Amino acid sequence: MAELKNDRFLRALLREPVDATPVWMMRQAGRYLPEYRETRAQAGDFLSLCKNKELACEVTIQPLERYDLDAAILFSDILTIPDAMGLGLYFETGEGPKFKKVIRTERDVAELPVPDAAADLDYVMNAVKEIRRELNGRVPLIGFSGSPWTLATYMVEGGSSKDFRHIKQMMYATPEIMHALLDKLAQSVTTYLNEQIRSGAQAVQIFDTWGGALSGPCYQEFSLKYMKQIVDGLIREYDGRKVPVILFTKNGGQWLESMAEAGSDALGLDWTTDIGNARARVGDKVALQGNMDPSVLYAPASRIEQEVEFILGQFGQGPGHVFNLGHGIHQFVDPAAPKAFVDAVHELSAKYHK
Repeated sequence: MAELKNDRFLRALLREPVDATPVWMMRQAGRYLPEYRETRAQAGDFLSLCKNKELACEVTIQPLERYDLDAAILFSDILTIPDAMGLGLYFETGEGPKFKKVIRTERDVAELPVPDAAADLDYVMNAVKEIRRELNGRVPLIGFSGSPWTLATYMVEGGSSKDFRHIKQMMYATPEIMHALLDKLAQSVTTYLNEQIRSGAQAVQIFDTWGGALSGPCYQEFSLKYMKQIVDGLIREYDGRKVPVILFTKNGGQWLESMAEAGSDALGLDWTTDIGNARARVGDKVALQGNMDPSVLYAPASRIEQEVEFILGQFGQGPGHVFNLGHGIHQFVDPAAPKAFVDAVHELSAKYHK
């Protein structure tokens, strides 16, 4: 593998000095880019795009050709693990992901296999290797997975949900079944992320998209506990370099103190949490990633720059900040807007690193 030319992102995650605040965007390879839409049409459908290493590599790198981003993120989906468990993932236009088989009973959970990440998810590892080769040390590559709780919500509900009726029924009525499912998922995510690291991922992020749907005690018991189990089992140094870990719970800003104790290097923040307040609460335990509202990208460049300056000012001086959106970039954003965003981060942040 080529020597890394830009390690600003990795250094910031480890709270080491940088010359400017690094920046990347969740869903930076996506539908807002016309070149992405063309490549997806060429692939035929979303899953075919994920499973074609050359095309997955192509769309991973597309945003780097437009914007001065400090990291690439593997193009894949959080639901690859349940798919490898035999649940039959498919996508319906306008309705999001669905599964042919749902998990509702003790027997359903007992029959779930823990996938062999190298064999059952080899297409993901092949994509990671291909992307690392094509990046040629340009920027680091981020690998990722969904959290056990988030994966379980899709597996039990059978797809997206607004009220989480079935999984919350399982959680409250039969917690032992819920824990058995989450433990199996935690084992699966650990082996999956470790295989991504062996294949070339230089940092990993755990996306806890639906952790914020839980009460405080339930978040600790059914989400954070299993993310900590994963973090404890991850490879933290590979090929002579530390491999940082980011935890991101959407709508989880109220639990930052306990999240900071889970052992990760960084916490992702959505836009509902003030980053200055978050920094005061977690101190020097972790770096922080975030947290501009993605909707700001609908505004003119001057307003985008104003928001960037505000967030940089709230975080303040010194290392430990990776700039990002508070969630994924919207599909209807003008592709010119992210350039204003990324350039503003680099230009306006230099004074905070002197």
